[in-house]
Amino acid sequence: MAMIAKRLGYSVVLLERGKHPRVVIGESSTPLANLLLEDLCRRYNLPAVAPLAKWGSWQRSYQQIGCGLKRGFTFYHHHLDEPDDRNAPYENQLLVAASPHDEIADTHWFRADFDSFLVEQVQKLGAVYLDKAKVDQVACRETGATLSGVRNGATFSIDAKFLIDATGPRGLLHNALGLAESPLPHYPGTQALYSHFSGVTRPARTSANETAPYPPEDAAVHHVFDGGWIWVLRFNNGITSAGIAATDELAAYLRLEEGANAWHRLLGRIPSLRDQFVSADAIQTFRHMPRLSFISSHVAGERWAMLPSAAGFVDPLLSTGFPLTLLGVERLARILESGLDAPNLESDLEDYEKRTKDELFATSRLIAALYANMNNFSLFKGLCLLYFAAASYSESVRRLGKAHLASSFLLHDHPQFGSPSSELVERAMYISKGAETNRLIEDILKAIEPIDVAGLSRPNARSWYPVDAADLFSSCSKLESTAEEIELLLQRCGFYQPQQHA
Repeated sequence: MAMIAKRLGYSVVLLERGKHPRVVIGESSTPLANLLLEDLCRRYNLPAVAPLAKWGSWQRSYQQIGCGLKRGFTFYHHHLDEPDDRNAPYENQLLVAASPHDEIADTHWFRADFDSFLVEQVQKLGAVYLDKAKVDQVACRETGATLSGVRNGATFSIDAKFLIDATGPRGLLHNALGLAESPLPHYPGTQALYSHFSGVTRPARTSANETAPYPPEDAAVHHVFDGGWIWVLRFNNGITSAGIAATDELAAYLRLEEGANAWHRLLGRIPSLRDQFVSADAIQTFRHMPRLSFISSHVAGERWAMLPSAAGFVDPLLSTGFPLTLLGVERLARILESGLDAPNLESDLEDYEKRTKDELFATSRLIAALYANMNNFSLFKGLCLLYFAAASYSESVRRLGKAHLASSFLLHDHPQFGSPSSELVERAMYISKGAETNRLIEDILKAIEPIDVAGLSRPNARSWYPVDAADLFSSCSKLESTAEEIELLLQRCGFYQPQQHA
């Protein structure tokens, strides 16, 4: 955001309370997030950042920046204290590919390296960067904002025409302006415990791995069980990010506040995962987050706005944080393009606030339904398809230059998909297993069909969903495009490997 503002001709000061490098949560990108990153780099002339949008270009340009290969989303279901059911492997898994090959794959961002790199680029563009700056007071008014605080033992004061808060949940402006939190309907209280590890092994290869749509561990790996889930994200520097997000009830039962002891107790209850961590060492202090979800009551006001990452956070599940925030960066950048003296500034900020909150609430409704069905994995998988259908459709229409067909995250206001999706999520909150679950899954498949461009609505006994160009070609009418336009899209985005296209 600071780089874009500088490219637009603004005088920019970037304030940092701590210093880099540092470890933070939020590490896994998605196809939509990478597409947004590409678009922002192209529109605002940020060639140094652009290679970070794909695995292949990242590895060629910045091998020194820690990165993980993410070919898709892998889900495994477990019953605590029970070995995995080897007689029903496909019933207890879901694999959704996000790319056809490594070259254009998504990535996990090793944030200590990644964020430090971005800060270097900010300074190269001429923005003023001040770290170890503690802001004590914020005063917002019609003409701008004043921030005052202490840095290196000396006081400072900065007057700005506009203030953007990127400090994260319950951050600077939420506290300085005394804002309330918005309740999340039906959403459970959740907590998290996480660290970085060395020595995490991969599970033993099986014959199924050979035919899977991608190597299952080269992904955002989700280990799901009643009341919570564990993420495992592998970087190419020998480090693995792993942690648990759980309802307050399960967190209390597991005593997550005990940190490392709680983590090891939990691993002992999932035999297959325990084996991967048997020789692992935590290389960071375990961090416990007693309150995970959050949405601020206000997102923008007179001469200020929060990025979506500061306005709210739901859960790491489904990696929604990056695309939500990059959508916010895109929208605020357009506001800055119009100028801070534009007559429609106030209405544009009001629209920005509404869209940001609507998307956070839509995300929270889906994640709440997923938490409610972590013990009903067949329905959990069905609900995930709502996300993947919306995400793949949004990515496709954007790449075709038809972003107006997918103006909101999760397509929550889409004329054909928005209301049915919301109703299905609501039904999933109060459903029993058996026939009722089966009916709801059937209704989910019907609901996603009008926007399904990835073969998600077809019956799939293995719950494996590869990336197949044929699905896009058969979806021309849904995308309001021709086969020729689809072909050009595939060539443009690097879908074909050289030997395939030849």
